[in-house]
Amino acid sequence: MQTGKINVQTENIFPIIKKFLYSDHEIFLRELISNAVDATQKLKALASMGNVKEELGDLTIEVIIDKANNTLTFRDNGVGMTAEEIDKYINQIAFSGAEEFVKKYKGKSETDTAQLIGHFGLGFYSSFMVSKKVEIISKTYKKGPGSKAVRWECDGSPEYSITEAERSNRGTDIILHIADDSHEFLEETRILDLLKKYCKFLPVPIRFGNEKNWEKVEGEKDEKGNDKYNETETPRIINNVNPAWKRKPSELTDEDYKSFYRELYPSLFEDPLFNIHLNVDYPFNLTGILYFPKVKRNFEVQKEKIQLYSNQVFVTDSVEGIVPDFLTLMHGVLDSPDIPLNVSRSYLQSDSNVKKISNHIMKKVADKLEDIFKNNREEFEKKWDDIRIFIEYGVISEPKFWERAEKFCLLKDTAGKYQTFNEYKESIKALQTDKDNKLVYLYTSDTIEQHGYIETATARGYSVLIMDGPIDNHFVNTLEQKFENSSFVRVDADVVDKLIKKEDAMPSKLTEEEQNKIKPVFDEIVGKDNYTIVFESLSETDMPLQITRPEFMRRMKDMSSLGGMSYMGSLPDSFNLVVNSNHPLISKLNTSESADENKELAKQLFDLARLSQNLLKGEELTGFIKRSINIIGH
Repeated sequence: MQTGKINVQTENIFPIIKKFLYSDHEIFLRELISNAVDATQKLKALASMGNVKEELGDLTIEVIIDKANNTLTFRDNGVGMTAEEIDKYINQIAFSGAEEFVKKYKGKSETDTAQLIGHFGLGFYSSFMVSKKVEIISKTYKKGPGSKAVRWECDGSPEYSITEAERSNRGTDIILHIADDSHEFLEETRILDLLKKYCKFLPVPIRFGNEKNWEKVEGEKDEKGNDKYNETETPRIINNVNPAWKRKPSELTDEDYKSFYRELYPSLFEDPLFNIHLNVDYPFNLTGILYFPKVKRNFEVQKEKIQLYSNQVFVTDSVEGIVPDFLTLMHGVLDSPDIPLNVSRSYLQSDSNVKKISNHIMKKVADKLEDIFKNNREEFEKKWDDIRIFIEYGVISEPKFWERAEKFCLLKDTAGKYQTFNEYKESIKALQTDKDNKLVYLYTSDTIEQHGYIETATARGYSVLIMDGPIDNHFVNTLEQKFENSSFVRVDADVVDKLIKKEDAMPSKLTEEEQNKIKPVFDEIVGKDNYTIVFESLSETDMPLQITRPEFMRRMKDMSSLGGMSYMGSLPDSFNLVVNSNHPLISKLNTSESADENKELAKQLFDLARLSQNLLKGEELTGFIKRSINIIGH
């Protein structure tokens, strides 16, 4: 029997491990299974080099719960360890066996030793975050002296023991005696959920609970609020050892990609729009599949839908930094051993490779979009309403993406026609160039509420773009900066003849003195806080009163609602009440001598203008309806 002290620099290492080694205690499961996978992959590598003569047999990793004894066991049939190796790799914290193995055998094996997961040597000690005692029972693959099975035990202090043990076959059992405050890790549903989270695509088969199998009961929870599972007696392998992203694109059909999407997101019912398969081996290693999902109009988007793996081990679903921000709305998987991770493998460190990977992903996405646009524009246009938020977000946030996207980014008008930037510019420049030779892009943010303004503009032959997306305020600002000698004006920002100024206004039928006589009637009705009263010489067929929203102030308030210039959000809404000085009903206000009749007419016209803008509600709407009935009755 051997006894001793673990080689650490402080007597307090275990309390530190228990509290601070990983931010989330559940990570122990990922670390121990990663070690088991490493042991199995090492065995395969040694066998490929002829260093293991025997049949490898069943290499399935097992996870076994024993509630009666409060233990959780991780069993592999990999290389195993001798007493000397346990002393070296376990008793000297932070000495990584995987690291040494890679250095020794790099380039000598048909099995890629770079696929070995462990690089930090601390993963095993994460077991003490949830255990009051940990045992290792291991038997090496080696033959001859020193090949007997050994047992290592430690109770969470620096004291350990190594003794001989009974084990007939090679491999390692890690037995956790679960601490009283961690009994959640003796619950089958809890462990199954963690296995599915961290180990769903590991390259070695993992069986949970020997011959037991748990099937999730949809819509039901147990007494602790966890998903409920029914147990059956058939063996269950919980992982897919050869996921789609590890296969060649030429081997996969469209249905294979959709099937893998459903495997990743079983709770999502809609198929993705299309996918991008990444497979890079220089100047960095990166594989993965990214999917364009359908994004809801109200922008209810989860950004935690891209899963990051390192050699098929789940690391995180927070991929900011690796994936350009506008593409974090996508779904899918990325797998790279070249993305630098800290000891917990949960947070990215700063590294030049990360930026290279980010740029490559952006390039591949742009390639895919441009390819679909060039080769099947009809299909691209059908998908545009679903994918435009990705592209608009990219145009706003990434200059390099703009350089590519301006070729395939589309604008959609109220007639339902899709055009590229250049196509649209050519189609409107004859009619929508103002007297100062500036090209004016008219747009609507709500085709229903702004229908009257759209109708007036299109009657003039103008085109109106639909900009009703959740980030279109930003998108409009970006395009205005990108397009030379151009401006964007929402269709309700002014009367139509002022949206695109062609020439001086037509003469007014009312003199300035007559306008000054009428203005106090409207001042009394509307108040002065939100409305500015403006007389305009319009056609007799135009509305007598129109409510417009000045572009600058409205745009500032819209920006504040999205997080910028918050002080603007506290300002009241600002409107112009445009009085058509050429309309017969406005002239009537000038000629009538009855103040009461003038006030009633002005009030009715004002309420009609507000009604058209959905601004008339509650008590005022009720009053308008009653007044209208009285007018009809007379």
